[in-house]
Amino acid sequence: MLQKLSNHIANNLPFLKDKKLLIAISGGVDSVVLTHLLSKLNFGVSLAHCNFKLRTTESDLDEDFVKKLGDELNIPVFTTHFNTTQYAKENKQSTQIAARNLRYNWFNQLINQHQFNYLLTAHHADDNLETFLINLTRGSGLDGLTGIPEINGNIVRPLLTFSREAILAFATENNIAWREDKSNASTKYTRNKVRHLILPILKEINPSLLETFANTTAHLKESQQIIEDKISDISKQIISSDKDIKKLNIKELEKTSNPKAYLYQLLKEYNFTEWNDVYQLLSAQSGKQIHSKTHVLLKDRNYLILRKKSISTSKENIFIIDKNLTEITQPIHLKIETVKEKSTKNKQTIYVDKQSLDFPLKLRKWKDGDFFYPSGMAGKKKLSKFFKDEKLSLIEKENTWLLCNNNNAIIWIVNYRQDNRFLAKELSNNILKFSFIQ
Repeated sequence: MLQKLSNHIANNLPFLKDKKLLIAISGGVDSVVLTHLLSKLNFGVSLAHCNFKLRTTESDLDEDFVKKLGDELNIPVFTTHFNTTQYAKENKQSTQIAARNLRYNWFNQLINQHQFNYLLTAHHADDNLETFLINLTRGSGLDGLTGIPEINGNIVRPLLTFSREAILAFATENNIAWREDKSNASTKYTRNKVRHLILPILKEINPSLLETFANTTAHLKESQQIIEDKISDISKQIISSDKDIKKLNIKELEKTSNPKAYLYQLLKEYNFTEWNDVYQLLSAQSGKQIHSKTHVLLKDRNYLILRKKSISTSKENIFIIDKNLTEITQPIHLKIETVKEKSTKNKQTIYVDKQSLDFPLKLRKWKDGDFFYPSGMAGKKKLSKFFKDEKLSLIEKENTWLLCNNNNAIIWIVNYRQDNRFLAKELSNNILKFSFIQ
């Protein structure tokens, strides 16, 4: 197995050579064997072990074992303790999800602090097949059926082509000790049910199951690449971007052979889970929104508009502009100058009679009932009507800032229209120029 791994790394993972590597080690046979193999191959490795405090003294014995292994092989060891049960309860997560989040957050801290190039995990071919079957059982798109990636960013899995049987055989032949987690034998957990009850039957039906599965996932990955190439091409026709906002043209999307399938592929990376609700946006009324953990997707006439969630879009945010300020950069970039006369005329610039202002001024978002007196028009107008006439989307409305007097009277809908009441008159000799910097 040592030579096979050496060849595999040379042929498929050559970038690991001479790099600073961190091995995630539990003390189980898989990660212990990976540690011994890479030590024998003279790779520069360190070990990272998490004590989740889930198995009382057993967890502490696992930690002691890893520390001893590091001493024996002359390998640096990092350890940490977590109150996993409390963390899971506070964050309303399962114990398994909580443990996963805790360990990967800590791994990333170690990587940044000690400049490790890659994190290595000891997932193997049986783990890969188990993951496939679990995803298949729960329902999955093609992404969930292509297995565990061997390379995922800075995470690398060198043992992914090796079977559990081969790893156990290497440990036995070389008198390598490891720690056995007794919970791995319980069929309480889904993965263990698949491992102990389902896989043995499948391997009895097909003794070459792992090899067959490897071929299947290779074909699925090839198919996935074709899909990604097609999506890359068609996204240029459907998606337009403006800073952090993406607009999906519904009419162009509906020209495709399967709009729902294309919509899924275009949006799958944005953490949406209620896909039926996402699909229904195509025929929903304007204003309908769907939220993921990280993004908002809304229907606006002939477009679906995607943006990141941001605290800065809250209507509660109010920013104060004191009398002596000449420039601000948050929440938007404004320059404030005293000038003798008006010159530039555009939506990004206004001229205000300073005597009409009552400092401090305010920058805020609009709210229901807001109105102003549009420059160039007689009378007042509600902002909701102004936005409608300007054909602003919901996202554009949320991202619009109002420059207001101290009494909340609107001076300027920034980058759109000034209020008549604060226009600098021709004979004004005390003029403030406000410039919006894109």
